[in-house]
Amino acid sequence: MFELRLVQGSLLKKVLEAIKDLVNDANFDCSATGFSLQAMDSSHVALVSLLLRSEGFEHYRCDRNLSMGMSLANMAKMLKCAGNDDIITIKADDGSDSVTFMFESPTQDKIADFEMKLMDIDSEHLGIPEAEYDAIVRMPSAEFARICKDLSTIGDTVVISVTKEGVKFSTRGDIGTANIVCRQNTSVDKPEEATIIEMQETVSLTFALRYMNSFAKATPLASQVTISLSSELPVVVEYKVAEMGYIRFYLAPKIEEEEAEGHVETVPQVETKSKAKKPKTEVKPITEVKPDADVENEAKVEPEADSCMEPEVESKPQLEDVKPKRETNGKVEVMDVE
Repeated sequence: MFELRLVQGSLLKKVLEAIKDLVNDANFDCSATGFSLQAMDSSHVALVSLLLRSEGFEHYRCDRNLSMGMSLANMAKMLKCAGNDDIITIKADDGSDSVTFMFESPTQDKIADFEMKLMDIDSEHLGIPEAEYDAIVRMPSAEFARICKDLSTIGDTVVISVTKEGVKFSTRGDIGTANIVCRQNTSVDKPEEATIIEMQETVSLTFALRYMNSFAKATPLASQVTISLSSELPVVVEYKVAEMGYIRFYLAPKIEEEEAEGHVETVPQVETKSKAKKPKTEVKPITEVKPDADVENEAKVEPEADSCMEPEVESKPQLEDVKPKRETNGKVEVMDVE
């Protein structure tokens, strides 16, 4: 038996709106510690990790670990039927092929329940190791969303560079270039408006803007966003979900085109050189044999081609085979046979 009750129903609606366009189908893992999800997009470039701890729910019960495969688009349709102030309850029985959503109004004068069929989804749970990042930027989530939206009107990629001066977002397109710099600012009246940069060393990485804009759909969940960067790791864009968990987006950086082309060019050059040497060694014995081979007898060419080091050894057994067949005048008959 699995059952959870969330007073802030709008929180779950915002979570679904943030990830439903990035991931189509996913497994929700239910355990005693909480309600979690981990899934990749269809192109296997971005990864979504969601965790809602059991302590954050008004009521949470999970008798045994359960994995519920759901279509996120269908789940979002179900949650749209709930009001922003409604209390959401999710139930699922052991071994059942469906899940029940119950929406209660704050005044308890309206209760609605919807049942949705579950799906069998084959997915591997990827272990995400904890890592130390070269630079961590905390900034207002609304500001990050606006930067990604503005840059996408000019280019398709964004270069995020972190230095002592601040964090710079830049792009290049057919119509021109754009650069936006956000400097560290901790002396603001509201903590959610602060920009904090923790840097171990400078970092500059390139990412696809369409994924960044997709991540920014989680802006209504939190006032601040944390961007963790490292030269050899995917970027992590994290939004806190109230005080009960988080939603993290992982995105691999784009490889520079010049480096990628360099690797491709070296491979065919090695292959063509090795292939050019082989026909030369095969042609030499053929061209040498043809002028030496006379029309009179082709049998002389075969022993030279088969074993060039022992021509005399092969001729002796031929004479020995002939001699026992003749009782007299072996020498004369041998000459006649030759």
